[in-house]
Amino acid sequence: MNKLLFESSSQAPGSWTFAGRWTRLTLALWLLSALAFLVADTEVIALEPWNELGRMLAGLLAPDFFATEQLFDALWQTVSFALLGVSGGLLLGSGLALVYHHPLIAAACAFVRAIHELFWALLFLQIFGLSPLTGVMALILPYAGTFARVFHDMLCRAPRVTDSTLPAGVDGISRYVFGKVVHVLPEMRAYVRYRFECGLRSSAVLGFIGMPTLGFHLESAFRQGHYPEGMALLLLFVLLIGTISLWCRRWLVPLYLLLAVYTLPPLAQVDGSLLWRFVSQDIWPASVQQWLLAGASLSQVPAALWQTCDWLWRLLQQQALPGIGSTLVLALAALGMTHVLVMLLLPWGRKTREPRRWDRVPRALRWLGLLLMRAIPEYVFAFVFMLLLGPSMLPAMLALALHNGGLIAFLTARAVDREGKGLPAGLDGFGYRILPVIYPGFMALLFYRFEVILRETAILGMLGIATLGFYIDSNFAEIRFAGALVLMICTALLNIGVDILARRLLTPGRSLLPERC
Repeated sequence: MNKLLFESSSQAPGSWTFAGRWTRLTLALWLLSALAFLVADTEVIALEPWNELGRMLAGLLAPDFFATEQLFDALWQTVSFALLGVSGGLLLGSGLALVYHHPLIAAACAFVRAIHELFWALLFLQIFGLSPLTGVMALILPYAGTFARVFHDMLCRAPRVTDSTLPAGVDGISRYVFGKVVHVLPEMRAYVRYRFECGLRSSAVLGFIGMPTLGFHLESAFRQGHYPEGMALLLLFVLLIGTISLWCRRWLVPLYLLLAVYTLPPLAQVDGSLLWRFVSQDIWPASVQQWLLAGASLSQVPAALWQTCDWLWRLLQQQALPGIGSTLVLALAALGMTHVLVMLLLPWGRKTREPRRWDRVPRALRWLGLLLMRAIPEYVFAFVFMLLLGPSMLPAMLALALHNGGLIAFLTARAVDREGKGLPAGLDGFGYRILPVIYPGFMALLFYRFEVILRETAILGMLGIATLGFYIDSNFAEIRFAGALVLMICTALLNIGVDILARRLLTPGRSLLPERC
């Protein structure tokens, strides 16, 4: 722990500062999170939640696996959407990673990955309807931007020794593959597996807007109070996530992809006239639509421009700014809760120097607990907490903290076990020997999840919390596509700004432009 609390000063040898860089960053995070929690709406107004909680527990103890019609089809569609979305994003993102150093490519990738898959699905829903193309495209676009950034960063970290030892006459493709890709291929494969798990969760979430995945039946069961059916679906989804390594082998992936394409529901026919109307009229403000319908007269340009500016100002003032404020408050409070939760989870159940049989029990419980936390969608957590605590920001904070805390603890647990070999159990060995080693990587992962938390407020906005996701969903529901697009752009810019700030905090002095590798 001394490495975190005391860092050597560069001014004079032997001098020490009480708070090092990581300590200052952690204290600032806690302070901002505490302020966000104080200004947030966290009032508990639920009157008698125990009756509903008792029904949930009864449904968990006696799940009804036969209540859902076409259960196997819903499970398979969840897997097939995730497979096609991740595969398409992988192919597109791998190509974009080669040219990611170009500022325009990097900006385009940052924009598409900053918008939640649910928003992309709502947008494509207006073009393709309830078609499988809507769900698959909603996954491909943000995943392609994510793969491009992550793979580019991995390739830039590849050692240059092999590249310098290759013969001079080797072609560019061979030099690139054997000089860079081979070094980071295991890391790339591990990230693809992780992204597929994310794809399963996103595929389930697409069911909330009508896609034929498990989320459609899950939301219907919980909203109608059919908890035995809902708990059965939730247990099946957790089992699906927890057994990925058993049923998703590399040699089976091509077969799964062929089956996914073959078993997709029929594609809806796209009416070209409706698509042109959506692009040329529906996505524009009412003033621009009136100007276009009036013949696009040049004499009416000043009036149309003034009306558009007035509409944009009112939209930003009444929806965008309040939505951004609520989103930041919710995300900052959830980020601080996530940090504290992970710090409590990591020391529990780690491998010790002298393993005993009873040590397997806490480690098994840790594995099961982290599986439940990362597999259950935030939407379900928030729905349950709203029943118990009432409609406020507190259920959303707890839902985001539980899901992201479980995911970060799961991804960091291997590093804890690796660094803890040969050390005794207890907080002393963890605080003095393990935490200083893993803390920079943990903070990098935490700030990366902050960008994801901002995107995940989209789902929670559909539950009535006044974040940007709430206003975007309302604009889509009221067929105000122009307002929805403007708010989606605001969401993307907010996420890009947070990503830039996180990179500067973690690596001071680093250029904001991606490096060429």
